Amino acid sequence: MFAQRLKELRKRSGVSQAALAGLLGVTQQAVGKWESGRATPDPQTLARIAANFSVSADYLLGCIDDPAALKAAVGPAGNEHLIPIIGTVRAGFGALAFEEDCGEEYANVKDPNHYFYLLVRGDSMEPRISDGDLALVRRQNTLESGELGVLVYGEGEGTLKKFVRRGNTVILQPFNSAYTPQIIMGEDLDHLYIVGKVVETRARW
Repeated sequence: MFAQRLKELRKRSGVSQAALAGLLGVTQQAVGKWESGRATPDPQTLARIAANFSVSADYLLGCIDDPAALKAAVGPAGNEHLIPIIGTVRAGFGALAFEEDCGEEYANVKDPNHYFYLLVRGDSMEPRISDGDLALVRRQNTLESGELGVLVYGEGEGTLKKFVRRGNTVILQPFNSAYTPQIIMGEDLDHLYIVGKVVETRARW
C-alpha cells in the first residue's frame, strides 16, 4: 500500500523521483525501490515524506483511507506546511546533495514540495542574516540580478549570497564588508549551480 500511495502522491504533485530524492537527501534509486515495494524508508524519512505531501504517515502506510487524512500534516491555517530544514547543500557527481536533516518548520507556501529551509552558518551575511537563522528557499535554477540565492560553486558547499550579474560575470556578494565578494567568469560559470531563491529568512530561536 505504501508503494502505491507514494507513487500516486508524487505523480499528483508533479514531482519526479529525482526531485523527491533531492528533497529528502536520498538517492533516486532509493525512491524507486520504495515505489516498487522492494524497500521502505525509515520512520524519520517516512514522516518527512508525509509532511512533504501533506498527508499523515498512517495514510501513507494504508492504515486509514479517509480523504481528510490528506490534510493531517498541514499546519494551523491556510497554506501552512511543514518544510524540511537542510543543514548542507553540496555538489558532486553531476547532482546536488541535500544533507543533514535538521528538523522541520512551518511555512506559508502553496507548493511545499518546491521549498526547503537552509540552516544558515557563518556571519558573511550579517547584519541582515545571522548564524543560525533559517532561510526559506524555493528550488529553481535561475536568479535575477540582485536576488538572494543559495548557490554552489564547483564541488563545494552551498552558500547564501546576493547574486549579481554583470555581463558575462557573476558576483556572489556578501552583506558583511569583512568578506570579499566571489567573482566568477568565463568557463568557471559552468561550475556554478543555482540551487534556489531565498524568499524569506527568520531567526530560528
